[in-house]
Amino acid sequence: MTKRYDLIVFDWDGTVMDSTAVIATSIQSACRDLSLPVPTDEAARYVIGMGLAEALRHAVPEAPHEMHELLAERYRHYFLAQDQTIPLFAEAVETIQELQQKGYLLAVATGKSRKGLDRALHASGMKDYFHATRTADETFSKPHPAMLLEIMEELDVKPARVLMVGDTTHDLQMAINAGVDALGVAHGAHPPGPLLELKPLALLDDFAGLRNWFRTHA
Repeated sequence: MTKRYDLIVFDWDGTVMDSTAVIATSIQSACRDLSLPVPTDEAARYVIGMGLAEALRHAVPEAPHEMHELLAERYRHYFLAQDQTIPLFAEAVETIQELQQKGYLLAVATGKSRKGLDRALHASGMKDYFHATRTADETFSKPHPAMLLEIMEELDVKPARVLMVGDTTHDLQMAINAGVDALGVAHGAHPPGPLLELKPLALLDDFAGLRNWFRTHA
């Protein structure tokens, strides 16, 4: 069967790595430390996928500008205390290995920093599976299309041959803005309703569903 896509781009947090709860609680703990209003679980989860500075501005709009860096430092304190133990989702490794073996180009577009993504790729043993990666401190934050546009330029792949996989509306809107197809996964930060409103090709519950979709449709 002829491949429909040449390049598959994954978001990381909430898509490949089961880090949604850790990120949300780290934001909330940082706010408590600084006596700032603590965002709800929904508000803390909504900003996952954005770059850290933008995420904290959205999640804690009451924080004065002069506290932004301190808030980010407290967030990093809590997140880094746990990030080496955060697992990948079940069947994530097997699915990505299978895609690599079938000859797809693979990439990551994430709201993480470069240091954060490199640390996660090293800890998970996944670094060698990806041909290109982009982080939010290297270019524009999602949903701006820059991450996808830069990856496509680097790997010389046209938009029609690219598929984005993500768990948030930021991921799906980035795909729309870049003119590429997208799949949603329902095991991450954003609930199914808002994801379906952006009309992904499919919304899958887990990597078992993703793996079957790739085999049938990609």
